[in-house]
Amino acid sequence: MPMRSQRKFAQHFLEQTWVNKLVESIKPQPSDLIVEIGAGRGALTLALAPAVYRLIAIEIDRALASRLAEHLPTTVTLVTDDFLLVDLPAAIKPYTQHSRLRVVGNLPYNISSQILFHLLELQASRELFHDATLMLQREVADRVVAIAGGRNYGPVAIMTSVHADARRVLTLPPGAFRPAPKVHSAVVHLRFRKPRISSSQYCVFEQLVRTVFQRRRKTLLNALRSYAEIVGFDAVKVIESSKIDPRRRPETLELYEYKELTDSVISSTS
Repeated sequence: MPMRSQRKFAQHFLEQTWVNKLVESIKPQPSDLIVEIGAGRGALTLALAPAVYRLIAIEIDRALASRLAEHLPTTVTLVTDDFLLVDLPAAIKPYTQHSRLRVVGNLPYNISSQILFHLLELQASRELFHDATLMLQREVADRVVAIAGGRNYGPVAIMTSVHADARRVLTLPPGAFRPAPKVHSAVVHLRFRKPRISSSQYCVFEQLVRTVFQRRRKTLLNALRSYAEIVGFDAVKVIESSKIDPRRRPETLELYEYKELTDSVISSTS
């Protein structure tokens, strides 16, 4: 008897035709170590497993995990837990000597942003990943791949661009899943690289970006003033030293300009 999806886990299972397209976009290699977030019924797990060195499949639903365990090859390690709670460095440690670490996942829409930021935090602290191929709600994918000046541009795109180059690789209709969700989906590929913000700057950088985007329609000067009052610096001087027009809006600034602002804030408060 097929397993039913559970609403509490926001489960939508990918049809085989789309599984094949997703595998084609991932391009698995024999030396790959893959972490799969949300193995579900195992459609993607079983398609990738023969093509890679090791696959660590993480599934929170115990009933699904129990059923899946009966069909897994020896190259798959099944972890029954919430991905956000898994000690990923410990889980991958036995397999990392000769492999690049890749992430794939059909992410639950209700916590997809949490999972994305968790991946970025792991990358910031450990630089673990080669790349990630993630299925997201289309609106979330739009925010991940957005560029400066666009209506979807904001903290999600900026934080992602610190660590990775992001691009959309597939767009999927609701009918690609069973049961069909009420929204469209998209697959985003993140190619990780050396971070463009140092670890010592990152906390200030993140606070600055999140604060100014709370007033994204204001000028940069007005948006920065509330953060300046909290931290204790002169917003006018910080913007002047960054050589940015204070009349611009936060949504028009690119990553390097937020880095300049971060450098100026740190200099003015140290």
